[in-house]
Amino acid sequence: MSYVPAEPARGAEHTAVLLISCPDGPGIVAAVSRFLFELDANIVSSDQYSTHPEHGAFFMRTAFYAPALKRDRVGFESAFAELAARFQMDWRVSYACEPRRVALMASREDHCLVDLLWRHRRGELEMDVVCVISNHEELRGEVESLGVPYHHVPINRDTKPEAEAAALELLGGGVDLVVLARYMQILSGDFLERLGCPVINIHHSFLPAFAGAEPYRRAYDRGVKLIGATAHYVTEDLDEGPIIEQDVQRVGHGYTVEDLVRIGRDLERLVLARAVRSHLDNRVLVHDGRTIVF
Repeated sequence: MSYVPAEPARGAEHTAVLLISCPDGPGIVAAVSRFLFELDANIVSSDQYSTHPEHGAFFMRTAFYAPALKRDRVGFESAFAELAARFQMDWRVSYACEPRRVALMASREDHCLVDLLWRHRRGELEMDVVCVISNHEELRGEVESLGVPYHHVPINRDTKPEAEAAALELLGGGVDLVVLARYMQILSGDFLERLGCPVINIHHSFLPAFAGAEPYRRAYDRGVKLIGATAHYVTEDLDEGPIIEQDVQRVGHGYTVEDLVRIGRDLERLVLARAVRSHLDNRVLVHDGRTIVF
């Protein structure tokens, strides 16, 4: 995925993003543009995609600047709902002045977790980090040094229901996104349903060919020539959720297992950060098990 620059920050309280999906047909772009024009809004960026010019599905992302949002946000949403009904739109609007509340989950490895926290501290990821939940204690000091609450929720095969219940209680329905930053536990379908928000996971692209323990060792033994990482939304089907972001790097016969691990970790950090940023920037729509990423 190519680099996507941030949109102009021209008064966050007046800036919003519309994400739209609907059956394709004439007049959709014109209708949305006219609606925003009549609101005295300035469109900052707009992207569209159709699966087919006839009888396809249509997707649109429009970022706009409108001082009227501050005066009457409810009125704006009510009026747009009437337009949306004409075109059978599924739609949502997000406001730049309301950063998403995000919880991070991790186990023992720190590279993805610390990278996300570092990017957040530098302002690269517009989010409020509510907490970190881990099934181990190793990362507590590093996380708490950044002022982020750290919750240890141990888990094993016999205590999984209780552990998931404890994690749900900590999250309390108060998060908009959960990121698995190398959280080495499988979330149950019941947990995902009760959580009620998207979950993003990162894994090495060896899966499913090199599923299970020591994937880099097994990839080394097979003499792979490409290694990579994949970020995806979590579903009940293990590692088969809609893919948001991927990247790869070529490797050769002279690379050691340690080299593969080092390169793999770098790819995991970058791919996860890109996926989280795309989600936070409202660039991702899911359709028929795959994603459209603007």
